[in-house]
Amino acid sequence: MTASLPSPASPLKIGTRGSPLALAQAYETRRRLGTAFDLPEAAFEIVVIKTTGDDRTLIDADRPLKEIGNKGLFTKEIEEALLQGGIDIAVHSMKDMPVAQPEGLLLDCYLPREDVRDAFVSPDKSGLAELATGAVVGTSSLRRRAQLLNRRPDLQVVEFRGNVQTRLKKLADGVADCTFLAMAGLNRMNMTEVPATAIDTDDMLPAVAQGAIGIERRANDARVADMLAAIHHAETGQRLAAERAFLAALDGSCETPIAGLAELDGGTLRLRGEVLRPDGSEALADDRTCAVADGAALGAEMARDLLAKAGPGFFSWH
Repeated sequence: MTASLPSPASPLKIGTRGSPLALAQAYETRRRLGTAFDLPEAAFEIVVIKTTGDDRTLIDADRPLKEIGNKGLFTKEIEEALLQGGIDIAVHSMKDMPVAQPEGLLLDCYLPREDVRDAFVSPDKSGLAELATGAVVGTSSLRRRAQLLNRRPDLQVVEFRGNVQTRLKKLADGVADCTFLAMAGLNRMNMTEVPATAIDTDDMLPAVAQGAIGIERRANDARVADMLAAIHHAETGQRLAAERAFLAALDGSCETPIAGLAELDGGTLRLRGEVLRPDGSEALADDRTCAVADGAALGAEMARDLLAKAGPGFFSWH
């Protein structure tokens, strides 16, 4: 293995989006690999790849995400570079990842999961209960929108797209009274100055795989497989196996309000799942436990049962 390790003369190329959060995740990956193999930073090259999701002319147009490309918005160009050999690994926010990978690519390395909770962000309020009737909430997440309207149908929701910094600027400009971010992103960027209050998962179940970083590789790259195995966090992988099986069986996309969270307690896995009508008028939830090894099977079973309970048309807007 040592002879084939990357070096400053032949660095391992790490593909990532260019947002501050994406770069923070790539730097964390570089740090963990460097520590595991005692390599200098120069043994790695961060390669920034612009994705469709980073095209402001598309995203700022407020078109429905399904018209632009759903979750593939943030991954397609990076995965193409990986398949073509332009990069050696790709670092992703797992909540952006489609449940299926292109042929020839594998996603089997996860870093230790960060805080899974959503953050309520407001300059002068600490939670939903403090918002007056008719207050304006900014979010581009259909899950958060549906969960919010399910609990507070009296609120107004406006579209709030862009990276963390863009959304915080919109909030500062008074476009909305509050917004939501992921605690994981704020923590990874050390944004302690943001007026954020973590929301308990009992009050707002997070997106599937929220807070998790996944590292994708070519299936036939044995050197990279060995390197990534050294930094893979098994517990995060076990949790995501259940959550992503739940999502896959629901055929989840950016146009489907779905929440899910798996947690481990010794050899037991607890999975909570929630599906909502897009307008928030109805929410269906489930909460089950199983042996850790059975997490993926439980996720698929829970999804099938919720779909049966929801019936046809549950996710439609009309």
